[in-house]
Amino acid sequence: MKILIRHGQVLDPGAGLAQGCDIALAAGRIVGLNRVPPDFVPDRVLDAGGCLVLPGLVDLAARLREPGHEHAGMLASEMAAAVAGGVTSLVCPPDTDPVLDEPGLVEMLKFRAGKLRQSRLFPLGALTRKLAGEELTEMVALTESGCVGFGQAEVPLASTLVLQRALQYAATFGYSLWLRPQELHLGRGVAASGPLATRLGLPGVPVAAETIALHTIFELLKTTTGARVHLCRISSAAGVRLLRSAKAEGLAVSADVSINSLHLSDADIGFFDSRARLSPPLRQQHDRDALQVALADGTIDALVSDHNPVDEDAKTLPFAQAEPGATGLELLLSLALKWSQDSGLPLVRALASVTCGPARVLGAALGQWHDSLGRIVEGGVGDLCIFDPQAVWTVQDQALHSQGKHTPFSGDRLPGRVRMTLVGGQVVFERR
Repeated sequence: MKILIRHGQVLDPGAGLAQGCDIALAAGRIVGLNRVPPDFVPDRVLDAGGCLVLPGLVDLAARLREPGHEHAGMLASEMAAAVAGGVTSLVCPPDTDPVLDEPGLVEMLKFRAGKLRQSRLFPLGALTRKLAGEELTEMVALTESGCVGFGQAEVPLASTLVLQRALQYAATFGYSLWLRPQELHLGRGVAASGPLATRLGLPGVPVAAETIALHTIFELLKTTTGARVHLCRISSAAGVRLLRSAKAEGLAVSADVSINSLHLSDADIGFFDSRARLSPPLRQQHDRDALQVALADGTIDALVSDHNPVDEDAKTLPFAQAEPGATGLELLLSLALKWSQDSGLPLVRALASVTCGPARVLGAALGQWHDSLGRIVEGGVGDLCIFDPQAVWTVQDQALHSQGKHTPFSGDRLPGRVRMTLVGGQVVFERR
């Protein structure tokens, strides 16, 4: 199908484009930008008047709960949530059931996702078998099946020797490790250590759980030529300082932060509100402020939804027993806009954190989309998000497409609303 998008204001942080222009799409690609080919006859014309046209959002942390919840149709509902939020490409962690440690599982997941014809799916493979932290997986085979990197999700590696061997092996083949920095024993609490956790009687997770892990990762990186690490969901001011120093030293490291840590603090736990039971836990206000500064200045490369749909039975429990996680795919764009508005940050910088920033983290792992994902360029992939920046909407749990109906932003009024999402030049979501 040939599509012509008219009257929209194109805003592309990666290409430095900010102007009103038409976009022509054919065969899944952008064939005309501002100048529509003279022989182009569209099958459909989309009126984007009053809207911004962005590259499709790239989310580096979204759990889809499959394999494991096929009976509930989780893959379909969470992919629908992604395109409703303007997310056209997403990375899913390997902590599924069963774990993504076999090529056949990865191939089946990609096949099922491809049949839905919604967002592009880029799985992470398990770094160790069953995420047990002992035996490395067959990274070459998993990469050939479609994995873009390797990690342990929320399961810390107990053995520094295993981590060192993983870095050496991955460096040999040019793979990247995606690690959530958390020391195994210190990270077993349910809330960030501090006055609030003490007052509520909740087991705390000290900042040292993050910084000890970061020190270990950075020291090993210094001795492993060619190794690359992406740090998942930095959560503390101390972690930001270490990350900034590591980048200044030239270490091959990137990082992301979740929408939850960017906007909230431990005070949002209130009186044991299990919607704020998250991993990493919400930290103090000075940590949140440091994360916002680091994302704005590029020390942190990407903003992620940290989407984790938790069912009702697992969430409506006492705080310490509730499963950590919150829905986020449909909130990512609006919370990037809110960050821009609240901080006075230029909109283009905020949007870079959910478009070209995460695309650069993925880099060559994107394969054929390497040169154009997260950008609007002639010949590039036709993944676009059309949204109304003037719209304001209220987060209503039951109106979300995701089966996860729990978010600490429930009831909040947020700016910006996705009107249409296109993947491969086809409209995959249209708000009625």
